[in-house]
Amino acid sequence: MKRRDFIIKTSKSGIVLSALGWYACKDSKEKKVVADEVSDTGVATEPFFKISLAQWSLHRALQKGEMKNLDFASKASAMGFEGVEYVNSFFKDKAKDMAYLKEMNARANAEGQQNVLIMIDGEGSLADADASKRLKAIENHFKWVEAGHFLGCHAIRVNLAGGINYEDAIKSGVDSLTKLSEFAKGSNINVLVENHGGFSSNGEWMHKVFSQIENENCGTLPDFGNFCIEKDKDRNCLEAYDRYKGMKELLPFAKAVSAKSYAFDADGNETTIDYERVMQMVKDSGYKGFVGVEFEGRTISEEEGIKATRDLLIKVGKELT
Repeated sequence: MKRRDFIIKTSKSGIVLSALGWYACKDSKEKKVVADEVSDTGVATEPFFKISLAQWSLHRALQKGEMKNLDFASKASAMGFEGVEYVNSFFKDKAKDMAYLKEMNARANAEGQQNVLIMIDGEGSLADADASKRLKAIENHFKWVEAGHFLGCHAIRVNLAGGINYEDAIKSGVDSLTKLSEFAKGSNINVLVENHGGFSSNGEWMHKVFSQIENENCGTLPDFGNFCIEKDKDRNCLEAYDRYKGMKELLPFAKAVSAKSYAFDADGNETTIDYERVMQMVKDSGYKGFVGVEFEGRTISEEEGIKATRDLLIKVGKELT
């Protein structure tokens, strides 16, 4: 295995940031269970996308200790998924623990799961107007770039938060993403931004940001549901962005997609999101990667919600294929 060296200089301060020597040790087998179909002619057909499971779908079980991070790959496999999308908060202190990451790889390999990406929270605001705070936030993400590389993921998802002024936040976001993606480019890691509250849930704002990004390993992770720009203290949405307009603006830069879901009717359709409409948009954009199931509802159990979302994606996938 070869050591890889990465060096990046800040644009103004001249401070050199570097990370030396991490290794890729993951080559997961892909297990196709839920997506494969057979046509009437007997010819095998597949939807244009693969299906992964976002770990946040099981956040209540994980937070209550009913499930451990290391059990996630097994759970995903048991429900027929092809890939897993981790959330860093469930192994927050393990980013540099090579033995632990090696065990995560072993578990994923044993279950035929592809480690797809890591969703990063709690590491600082990348659109903060304060350059020193943003630099610290960028540095905080380096260890997750390394962890993602070690796990064989193709990306980390970051939050473009902290902005106050619309235009200034664009400039700050572009600067941070350019530095972080420059650091990550030699590791085969994409740096992705999800619509995740604040300016990032404004599709027009995000489009302006990514229209200025030149690094090919930087893009978006459009989420079907996260288009609330502002919430009150009780988490009620005060200002929402049109989800279909937002998806259209984010999809040209997409390198991952999140299928958010909350509740379902008797026919298995999501009650707040037109999955056929959204997935048609995803297909029209040319995206062919993983679509991650991310259930956040409370009227049914996490496992029931995961399965309902999975089945709806399969149904829509058949129709669009």
